[in-house]
Amino acid sequence: MKTALLVIDVQNDFCPAGALEVAGGNEIVPYINKEMVKYDCVVLTQDWHPKGHSSFATSHEGKNPLELIKMPYGDQVLWPDHCVQGSKGAEFHPDLNIEQANAIIRKGSNPFIDSYSAFFENDRKTPTGLDGYFKSLEIEKINLVGLATDFCVNYSAQDAANLGYKVSVLEKMCRAIDLNGSLAAAKSEMQNCGVEFI
Repeated sequence: MKTALLVIDVQNDFCPAGALEVAGGNEIVPYINKEMVKYDCVVLTQDWHPKGHSSFATSHEGKNPLELIKMPYGDQVLWPDHCVQGSKGAEFHPDLNIEQANAIIRKGSNPFIDSYSAFFENDRKTPTGLDGYFKSLEIEKINLVGLATDFCVNYSAQDAANLGYKVSVLEKMCRAIDLNGSLAAAKSEMQNCGVEFI
């Protein structure tokens, strides 16, 4: 069974001192680097937003980061401006061994739709092309690591499971935002989709 490692959003803005810091986000990098050599394929995802993205609180007058609003595709958490295309914050963490990657998937480029998952934008319809790439390589199993467990790792893991892959999340190599109990909810949702935690 061919296995891929899917490394989610290990970028400066999600690490300490970043615009949307995930506590301990930098701590997982050495473990991920060691893990990469064990797989048939390694794919990195990169949050890649244009300036003024609709998921940014600054794009909505009178709104603050972490408020929830309704978008045409459903509920949307508003975030601080982060991972803006071409910015230092959007770059991968400098210690991440990007040379081990077979492919990089950039997501969140559509100014009107956020994209947590490595497989689909948040409208749940628009594909990123990753499923086709994995299918062409005959990948059957995907292990996920990265940031953040309760958002982009969660959405990616659920989509992978729903697309028919055998999916595991390597908890030691993930960190969460944990917004109002979002980590416990995310773990429950992933487990309900058949995702295994290692």
